[in-house]
Amino acid sequence: MDYNNRNIVLNELIGLKAKVIKSTDGNQKGISGTVIDETKNTLVIDTEAGEKRVVKKTSSFRFYAGRMSFIVDGDEISFRPHERIEKSMKFYKARKV
Repeated sequence: MDYNNRNIVLNELIGLKAKVIKSTDGNQKGISGTVIDETKNTLVIDTEAGEKRVVKKTSSFRFYAGRMSFIVDGDEISFRPHERIEKSMKFYKARKV
């Protein structure tokens, strides 16, 4: 899968490395690891300290795909994975290439 700054909001996030770079919950900022599950409202990240559930809407993430990384605001991905393509299109169009 070729990820870029625009299509990251439409594609599968499970399996990507991720880091919480901003969160209204100070305990969630800095969590990093591999995304292992996703719901409408959360990402489950497998960290060295175990699985951590992070609220999407109140966080911003840096996703790593190979040598590239992309910053994504939680609002852009706060959908069920199977609904993301349809509902994230407005964010996809607004993101820079």
